[in-house]
Amino acid sequence: MLKKLENVPINSFIVGLDIGTTKISVMIGKKNHNGKLEILANGCSISSGVNRGIVSNIDKTVASILDALNHVKNKLDVDIKDVFVGIAGQHIKSLQHRGEIVRDNIESEINKDDIDKLKSNMFKLITIPGEKVIHVIPQEYTVDGEDGIDDPIGMSGVKLEANFHVITAQVGAVRNILKCVEKANLNPVDLILEPFASAVATLDEDELREGVALVDIGGGTTDVAIFLGNIIRHTAVIPFGGNIITKDIKTGLEILDRQAELLKIKFGSVMYTEEQENVMVAIPGLRGGPPKEIAVKNLSEIIGARYNEIIDLVYHEIKSSGYENKLMTGIVITGGGSLIRNLKQLVSFITGKEARIGYPNEHLGPDSKDLVVSPMYSTGVGLVLKGFEKLEESLEIDNIESNNKKRGSISLSSITAHKESLIERISSWFIEDQVN
Repeated sequence: MLKKLENVPINSFIVGLDIGTTKISVMIGKKNHNGKLEILANGCSISSGVNRGIVSNIDKTVASILDALNHVKNKLDVDIKDVFVGIAGQHIKSLQHRGEIVRDNIESEINKDDIDKLKSNMFKLITIPGEKVIHVIPQEYTVDGEDGIDDPIGMSGVKLEANFHVITAQVGAVRNILKCVEKANLNPVDLILEPFASAVATLDEDELREGVALVDIGGGTTDVAIFLGNIIRHTAVIPFGGNIITKDIKTGLEILDRQAELLKIKFGSVMYTEEQENVMVAIPGLRGGPPKEIAVKNLSEIIGARYNEIIDLVYHEIKSSGYENKLMTGIVITGGGSLIRNLKQLVSFITGKEARIGYPNEHLGPDSKDLVVSPMYSTGVGLVLKGFEKLEESLEIDNIESNNKKRGSISLSSITAHKESLIERISSWFIEDQVN
């Protein structure tokens, strides 16, 4: 039976679309009267056309998106059109860059236009052919040689400089994601980097301020994002995720892929205990053959070897970022790959940092905490939260929030009215290619 939206103004819900390697998730949410997020419906389907965050088959990906949409429509009587889409994958790269401008009018105070000009210059950076800058994140500013400034607006100065965290993506990979979304008859309002989404869903204010490393273990890749002072300081993508664990089990134990996945979920652990020393698991034989016995110890050794490799790579990124000794709140692990047993103990053992599993309940209302309890939904919940964040920013800029409340209507079109979205920048890539 469909659940109808009652007493909810039109367009006051946000839809997040997570196109992952193992699953595609459509999540719909709205804010309650306390400002908490309530998940109205969530639909998932098996992702069969995506490999390590990159679309490898358009038709299969579109079919999976439509399947997830149908799951949602079976639960909720609502017409879905506008979506916030997550973007991730091994094609995402990051770098540090410093920019500067010399202001013409030294008598006036530094304003938002100066900041926007400084940021826009970063989008003009020369990158590897086929790559484009998709996100520019200021770290700290310098005014006339005085550094360590968080917000220079209102200050006086001639030379304005800033350190930036710049994120790039492959043009083809981004366009293919958008093509899949549009072929599913959806309108991509904006693209959001998935580590940003997972962070807003799982991290609290203390962690973001005092320093934390978020490790999102997905099916195809593992995303690393380091936050300090409420600013993202470092990002990296490790080309290993839960799928490679399943393949290791399949190869090491000589069993079917689906059997390997079930063993990983039901009996998998990154380290075995003494109680499991002689424990055996029987799986059905092929074509009516005798059952095959699997030692849980062997299973744990296979899983542990690959997870050790992944966490070693994560720790390398933490050390190379320069923030190893500034992560006062440790490491938060989320994503479907974080569900494996004893993982946080392994992370703490390798890194020497406190670790916890990140659940997407940081901003959820009471009616939703039992609906999306798994870390595999962190990105989906975060996409909805980021969608509301962008909507609220745009409403503040337009100064029409009070009018919308009177009319009982909120329009997603205002999101891009005064603030260039990633979608608009991608559209400009097409124009550039036509000119060239």
